[in-house]
Amino acid sequence: MPLSQAGFGREVRDAMQARASHLADQGLAQRDGQRIVMQRDLLATLRRRELDAVSDKLAAETGLPHVKAQAGEYVAGTVRRRLTLSSGRFAMIDDGLGFQLVPWSRDLERKLGQHVAGVAKDGGGIEWAIGRKRDLGI
Repeated sequence: MPLSQAGFGREVRDAMQARASHLADQGLAQRDGQRIVMQRDLLATLRRRELDAVSDKLAAETGLPHVKAQAGEYVAGTVRRRLTLSSGRFAMIDDGLGFQLVPWSRDLERKLGQHVAGVAKDGGGIEWAIGRKRDLGI
């Protein structure tokens, strides 16, 4: 009897089959005979689902609506929280009217509870304008 038919090998095989069935039931994969074919943008879909769930929870908890940051948009507000999720670390930026979840960066480490501003980039990050600048401000 092959090792994968008994003991730990069997448990692993059963767990993999259960996971494949779960992904197929969720519409994240398709069965092709014995193979399982994952959705093309599976990680992005899982990340989006996780962020939506966390956003809904925070909105219920704070009473503030979630506002998604689009590329090129100005992002400003107070850094309220650092969130560690399966898909990475995020900061909750509260502008008083709503909140945004943005990818965490080392620049935000010392700014917890303080006001920050930046511009959302195409790749999903934020270009922060943190600290004093050496230009003539208006």
